[in-house]
Amino acid sequence: MEPTIYRLAPAMVARLVGLGFVVLALVLFVGTAVVAVAGLPLDLVVLVILLGVGAVFFGGYWLRNRAFVLRCTAEGYRVGLVRGAGVSEARWKQVEKLVVAGRAGVPVVELQLRDGGRTTIPVGVLAIDKDDFVRELQEHLQRGSGLRKLGS
Repeated sequence: MEPTIYRLAPAMVARLVGLGFVVLALVLFVGTAVVAVAGLPLDLVVLVILLGVGAVFFGGYWLRNRAFVLRCTAEGYRVGLVRGAGVSEARWKQVEKLVVAGRAGVPVVELQLRDGGRTTIPVGVLAIDKDDFVRELQEHLQRGSGLRKLGS
């Protein structure tokens, strides 16, 4: 079975790429000032522009197509790109309960583990509808725990 990968929502990718361009603008401002004051060749500024724009575009590509928020396999799950998620990796058999809640006004899905650990995933950053995400996560839990739906 192929792993299910949940990626960042396009709006989040756009925000992060925008932040990258702001940081690049600040670096260019400081770099241009250093080049002007130190009397260095202007080619350095052009090099920083090219490298910076390339880095921002590569970062956007990586965020959109390679990075993941949650990766689910038949055995368990792994969280990426979420700081403060709690337990970042566990097997489905370790999960005791799935809870949909809100933290600081942000809807989250919380996987509560048998040993007391928790994994918190903010649903708003995902490129999937909240209800669809919860339904798919419940299916992963059922399969990972060895349970089958009635009538199957």
